[in-house]
Amino acid sequence: MAQTDNKRFFENLSGAGKAIAVLTSGGDAQGMNAAVRAVVRMGIYVGAKVYFVHEGYQGMVDGGDNIKEATWESVSSMLQMGGTVIGSARCKDFRMHEGRLKAAHNLVQRGITNLCVIGGDGSLTGANLFREEWSGLLAELVQQGLIDEEASQKYSALHIVGMVGSIDNDFCGTDMTIGTDSALHRIIEVVDAIMTTAQSHQRTFVLEVMGRHCGYLALVSALACGADWVLIPEMPPEDGWEEKMCQKLSAKRAGMKRLNIIIVAEGAIDRNNQPITSEHVKNLVVQRLGFDTRVTILGHVQRGGTPSAFDRILASRMGVEAVLALLETTANTPACVVSLCGNQSVRLPLMECVQMTQQVQKAMDEKRFEEAVQLRGRSFENNLKTYKLLAHRKPESELPQSNFNVAVLNVGAPAAGMNAAVRSAVRVGISEGHKMFAVSDGFEGFYKGQIKEIKWADVGGWTGQGGSLLGTKRTLPAKHIDKIAEQMRKYNINALLVIGGFEALECLLQLYEARSSYGEFCIPLCMLPATISNNVPGTNLSIGADTALNAIVETCDRIKQSASGTKHRVFIIETMGGYCGYLASVGGLAAGADAAYIFEEPFDIRDLQSNVEHLTEKMKTSIQRGLVLRNENSNENYTTDFIYQLYSEEGKGVFDCRKNVLGHMQQGGAPSPFDRNFGTKIAAKAMQWISKKLNESYRKGMKDNSYAFHVVMKQTLLKLSIELNHHLTFFLMCAAVHEALSICQIVKA
Repeated sequence: MAQTDNKRFFENLSGAGKAIAVLTSGGDAQGMNAAVRAVVRMGIYVGAKVYFVHEGYQGMVDGGDNIKEATWESVSSMLQMGGTVIGSARCKDFRMHEGRLKAAHNLVQRGITNLCVIGGDGSLTGANLFREEWSGLLAELVQQGLIDEEASQKYSALHIVGMVGSIDNDFCGTDMTIGTDSALHRIIEVVDAIMTTAQSHQRTFVLEVMGRHCGYLALVSALACGADWVLIPEMPPEDGWEEKMCQKLSAKRAGMKRLNIIIVAEGAIDRNNQPITSEHVKNLVVQRLGFDTRVTILGHVQRGGTPSAFDRILASRMGVEAVLALLETTANTPACVVSLCGNQSVRLPLMECVQMTQQVQKAMDEKRFEEAVQLRGRSFENNLKTYKLLAHRKPESELPQSNFNVAVLNVGAPAAGMNAAVRSAVRVGISEGHKMFAVSDGFEGFYKGQIKEIKWADVGGWTGQGGSLLGTKRTLPAKHIDKIAEQMRKYNINALLVIGGFEALECLLQLYEARSSYGEFCIPLCMLPATISNNVPGTNLSIGADTALNAIVETCDRIKQSASGTKHRVFIIETMGGYCGYLASVGGLAAGADAAYIFEEPFDIRDLQSNVEHLTEKMKTSIQRGLVLRNENSNENYTTDFIYQLYSEEGKGVFDCRKNVLGHMQQGGAPSPFDRNFGTKIAAKAMQWISKKLNESYRKGMKDNSYAFHVVMKQTLLKLSIELNHHLTFFLMCAAVHEALSICQIVKA
């Protein structure tokens, strides 16, 4: 990676003379190791001493070898490991005053006054109590003669920063906790596998997932796989739910569907706070419908395995932010927790978030379920609303009559999650009373008349399908604008939803400019960003990018493992992305790359030489492998072959090289849980926007030229020149790429 002055990113921050301890506590979660790694490397980067506390609070109480100084190399190869390598334990001793006194003594002996705790709300509450008692604990240690007055004054304040590691996503104040996305990966992998056997035997499967007090995993996995029914503790089903559920399952079988999926959170309850177990649900289905029914309890499978790309990136960003928070804190700064809000790492008051989390359980105990859902946060509430909208079809008599026709099509290269978006758009459109039309093969199919009405049942099972079931082409509409306008008139299309990447953006620009000549295009035009390159202006994320990142990270993990036990080796990996460096830079952060070459950040031969020297020094340690990612269009002269040959020549006698071009494997495969959920939710939002605009135009009694197309994530009005081409897109890239570059330089393996 080009060596820029990234000190500017952390201006005036120095950790010299400070000591930071990092520990993991409570239940383990995938991604904890990435957070530990980021804390260690960021701490060392700013000049602080960093310590591991092994076995959580128990290690802090016991002291000795449980508290060890960390080095840069000691966190190498941690990124892809599940669980927590520094150990976690539930500690009874720390709940007692005597235990906290021992812990304070062990920290003061090492000069540690900054504590980074990764765990759930119980672990973070314990850390805050420790902080509040700190001055009193030091006074006791002075009285007992275990420390002197000078040490008491020098280490008079303890600073606490928390990061939430929990697969349940049960902590208020953050959109996602570390480990949740990986747990969803485990669940969806099982659901996808079960669906094949369920279809073969026409079975009903009841899946029990974790979530004793929080239904997030059950809800989002139900949304991501299109489950027929979901039971969660925050929103128990209405009385008589048993009959309604059986009616739905029976109706689906009558519609020639061969399987049913019911997802139950382990803490699911009814309106009287009585538990609803997976076995109870199975018995209901068997007794009332006679369906062949099986129960699968996933259990600790959800905690295991390697962390997903999302969890690695989230944990790395949170770890860096946690160290920055510790550097900026003062004696009067309250303890904070690093949270995810939208796409940004933010700091929130720790105890306010803990108290809000506790209020959720209180609301459920008191049967205030609507309030419990609201307390969970906007993301949880939106997930629940979207699931209800898509899973349960209203009777025809209850649907509004809009008399509007809406067409949906895919444009450009396929991206995992496109089918989930189409399914969501079709079902929300039907719920709004519209007649939905599917266009095959993009605008090429549009001008050829490959348009047909699509019904609710037609998109069943689409959520987990990769690629584009509608078909997609890169054809732009300008050359065939007459024929497209003719088809618009023929089918009386009143709104258009285009799902795709940069080509979709260009298509809508061409239709927008054609409005002056063709009244048929004076309608709501809406675009959903769907491209693995994530190069669409106006949005932080695109459908398909997360799946591609996971493909890159999984491949890099395997490639690095192939060098285990062999001689020193460096791998040069080429990723897709066109002129956008998102996949290479963020993939490099998630995979622990030593360098990432991208188009947005120019590099020259001196930068290449600097990186070779870095790898040469690295190979002199116990580390046996290196990883370099290159965006396919990062430089027309410094190609993947050139970089491979340069590294091979300069590394002679120290390491050898291998290269790998990942190619179209980044576009293939089943969509990740994130892309399924993301595509589903933004497509629903898009259709709601279209309905709003159609109703507004209907009330006006005419069509006008006031509609500009929207990129749904930001709803930003864009009027770009039609000459805008791929070579200029990097000026409009989101900040995520640049943040990933800065963090990558700090925590590179």
